[in-house]
Amino acid sequence: MEFMLSKNRKVKLALGFNDVSLVPSLSTIDPADTDVSFELSGVRYELPIMAAAMDGVVDVSIARRFSEYGGLGVMNLEGIYCRYDDYQELLERIVESDDERVTGLFQKIYQEPVKPELIEKRIAEIKDGGQRAAVSLTPAGALKFAAVVEQAGADVLVIQSTVVSTQHRSKRGGVLDVAELISGLDIPVILGNCVTYEVALAQMAAGAAGVLVGVGPGQACTTRGVTGVGVPQITATADCAAARDDYFEETGRYVLVITDGGMRTGGQISKALAAGADAVMTGSIFAGCPESPAAPYHWGMATPDPNLPRGTRVKSSVSVPLEQVLFGPSRVTDGTQNLVGAVRSAMGLCGAATIREFQQTQLAVSLSFMTEGKQLQYSQHVGMGK
Repeated sequence: MEFMLSKNRKVKLALGFNDVSLVPSLSTIDPADTDVSFELSGVRYELPIMAAAMDGVVDVSIARRFSEYGGLGVMNLEGIYCRYDDYQELLERIVESDDERVTGLFQKIYQEPVKPELIEKRIAEIKDGGQRAAVSLTPAGALKFAAVVEQAGADVLVIQSTVVSTQHRSKRGGVLDVAELISGLDIPVILGNCVTYEVALAQMAAGAAGVLVGVGPGQACTTRGVTGVGVPQITATADCAAARDDYFEETGRYVLVITDGGMRTGGQISKALAAGADAVMTGSIFAGCPESPAAPYHWGMATPDPNLPRGTRVKSSVSVPLEQVLFGPSRVTDGTQNLVGAVRSAMGLCGAATIREFQQTQLAVSLSFMTEGKQLQYSQHVGMGK
């Protein structure tokens, strides 16, 4: 929906997670009977929640754990793990640093170049024992290392930056023609990030197996504040899902839409899926898990930028095991634990047996949805009032 901002300028109405609610169905389904899996390039994944490629969230151990759960934990190959062989002391320095000095510390640590031999080593460590390895590179990094990634046996490559266009130009590293790169690889490529129908459609046409949706919604990301760029996630997801459906109708090839960032509760994940996502990617909710490499901190991929950092180190206030966050049992009432169970419950209430059916759920604009009747919770800072 568009409105006139001025005589010659239109502005688009865009909605975020707190602006909508899911409308329950005439019929319901037992949550235990719901199927939350998705398929990527012929491979079935049982967990629709991916762990974001953030150094404070995904190391080799977390990537392996997500694979064991039937999902994907994406490792950032341009992060600390592929710049340093012995990285534990650096993570400890980041955790112990004060807020005033930590950005400068990031910038210093990330000056060390990425080493191809460490890319090979980390992928081999993830895959040891038969696990699947999903890894991430920036467009500039993909120019240098995509062939190394494939030769090392990675199962999924994510090419990701704040915004990815189908042709990335840089005087520092030539031109990345995404379509040409993807056509030369035998592993599925997920492209990110985008927030509009047109860009999502272009990424699909370039051969992407999936697209990441979201510019600036993450807990540790400051892109929206620094640059003013971004679109609220419900509208962005719905627009990109429309591109997926139109592309599928035209070509017969189904491309995943993955909502990336801005979610910390099962309800928000459910809304993303109902708005059209096939899966979601999040990082902040896992930062407090004791298994996470830099617990209780995490930071965005753009945090160490030498000229314009667009992220900050964020501290999680809770410490809950990864398995409990994903599968329960939940010990709290705010929706931050047993995320998969929350999604299954939402699907059951909306009469959806699969995520594809869930994407047809009716949405309502609900500006008072999070506060209606919740005065006591807010006044006491419990449940939805936290």
